[in-house]
Amino acid sequence: MMNRGLSFRQKNIIFIGFMGVGKTSVGKLVAEKLYRGFIDVDQEIEKEFEMSVPEIFKEHGEKVFRDKEKQLTIDYCNQRLKVISVGGGAFKQKEIRDICLSSSIVFFLDMSWESWKERINILIDNRPILQGLSQNEMKDLFYERQGMYNLHHSRYNTDQQSVEEVADYIIESLKLAWQLHEPDWD
Repeated sequence: MMNRGLSFRQKNIIFIGFMGVGKTSVGKLVAEKLYRGFIDVDQEIEKEFEMSVPEIFKEHGEKVFRDKEKQLTIDYCNQRLKVISVGGGAFKQKEIRDICLSSSIVFFLDMSWESWKERINILIDNRPILQGLSQNEMKDLFYERQGMYNLHHSRYNTDQQSVEEVADYIIESLKLAWQLHEPDWD
C-alpha cells in the first residue's frame, strides 16, 4: 500500500533532524494529542536486535543498521495515521528521503549549533556516530547534515522551546494545513 493517494489528514507525520533535537519527545506528544500511533524507528531497530544502537553499530556495523533502518522506515511509511521519528542519519539514504517526502508530511526540527552543543554531554554515550569525535568534528557533522534536512515540508526551530510548545505549534500548523487542503471536512 502506498500513501500517495491518502487525504492530507490521513498521511503520516514524520520528524527529521539532527540527533538530540527532540524528535522522539515531540513525536510522542504530537501522537498523543492527535490520537495516533507513535513509532521511533531507532527504538524499533533496538527491539528487533534486542540491543542498543551503539551495540548494533559495534557488533553488526553501520551498514546492517542502515539497511534495517531503511526497511522499517519504508514499512512504516506505507501505513497511515502514524507519527514517526527517524534517526538523525536516516535522510542520508535516498530511498528513505523519497518515501518519506512522497507519502507523509515531513517536519524538520531544527536547532542552532549553539543550542545543540549544550546537549553533547547527555547525548554522547548513546550516539555511536559521535564516539571519538572532537567538538569541531561534531560541529562539521552538524552542518554537513543540515543540507539533507532541508528536504522537508515544514521546518521549525526548537531553540528555547519546550517540547509542549513545539508540539502545539506543529499541531496548529497541521490543523491549518488540513483546513486549507480539505476545507469541507468539518
